[in-house]
Amino acid sequence: MNGDWRTDRIGAALRGENPTVLRRLEAGFAVIGDVQFLPGYSVLLVDDPRVGRLSDLPKVKRLSFLSDMDRLGEAVERACRRLDPAFRRVNLEILGNTDPFLHAHVWPRFEWEPADLVGRPVWLYPQDRWTDERFGLGPRHDGLRAAIGSELDRSRSPALGDPAA
Repeated sequence: MNGDWRTDRIGAALRGENPTVLRRLEAGFAVIGDVQFLPGYSVLLVDDPRVGRLSDLPKVKRLSFLSDMDRLGEAVERACRRLDPAFRRVNLEILGNTDPFLHAHVWPRFEWEPADLVGRPVWLYPQDRWTDERFGLGPRHDGLRAAIGSELDRSRSPALGDPAA
C-alpha cells in the first residue's frame, strides 16, 4: 500500500487498496463511510479523481453515476430496513464542499435519532459524532458491510432504456 489510502481514496480504490470499498459499480466505487454514527452511511466515489463535479462528466457517464447513486441508496435502504426496524429513510446528497472529487453521500435515517436532529441535515450532528472512535468504522460493522454488498449484488442495474428497469 502506498501510504495512507485516505489521502487518495479513488486511486487506492482503483489499485484495490481502499479497505472501505463495498463494490465496483459502473461509474465509481460504493464505499462504506469512515464514520457510522448512522449505521449504513455510505459514499459513492467517482472512478476518476480528476472529476470534481457532476457536470465534468460526459452525459452518458453522468447518467451512470446517478444510476449508481440510486443503486447504492436502494441497497443501503434495503439493508438498513432489514437490520433495524427503526429505519426511516435514506438521504442522498452530492455536495462537494470539502473533497475536490465527485462523490455522493448516502445517509440512512432512523427513528432513534435525537428529536432535535432527526429531521435536520446530518451535518448538524455534534463534532464528536464525526471524530469519536466509538463511531468509527470497524470490524463490528462487518455484518452491515456484507448486507449492503449483498443488496448491491442483487440489484445489478439493467441497461439504460430497458423497459424492465
